[in-house]
Amino acid sequence: MRRYDAMNATAWRVAGLAALLMSTACARDADRASVTTNAPKAAAAATATAAATATTPVMVVHKTPTCGCCELWVDHMRSADFTVEVRDTDDLTPIKAALGVPPGKGSCHTAEIDGYVIEGHVPAEDVRRLLAERPQARGLVLPGMPLGSPGMELPDGHVQPYTVELLAEDGSTSTFRRVEGDR
Repeated sequence: MRRYDAMNATAWRVAGLAALLMSTACARDADRASVTTNAPKAAAAATATAAATATTPVMVVHKTPTCGCCELWVDHMRSADFTVEVRDTDDLTPIKAALGVPPGKGSCHTAEIDGYVIEGHVPAEDVRRLLAERPQARGLVLPGMPLGSPGMELPDGHVQPYTVELLAEDGSTSTFRRVEGDR
């Protein structure tokens, strides 16, 4: 019984942190807008961003209208110079099925980019690597919502271990990249 109580208490703590993160997601945009930059550096960065955006295909993200962590992941992708089109929907199940996301490999949002599916809180660097290497695959999946992954960051910086998986055409998966986490 003690183990159950400890697990239940931990689950409530995680849920509380998630609720706090989602409720403060909109406040982050105001913080970003107040940062001042050096004009020449800003111009160079804007030029680099424009070049990267021009060569990177548009990413379409399917998510529910009220999901805060999905919005944070979209922000992560945009800050990595991806052009993102968001499509809000109340039922992601048919989209996941049509794109071939296997049962048990789902998360809270599904994206499409250049013929690939990106399921869950996959880091931008992994999407860039996928697009550069162009493997014969359906795409990448990061099942669940690992704490510390993009869009699931915690105030204390904790990152739990997680594995980004390459989703093969036949629906099988293999390790694309392992994130060890901090514990």
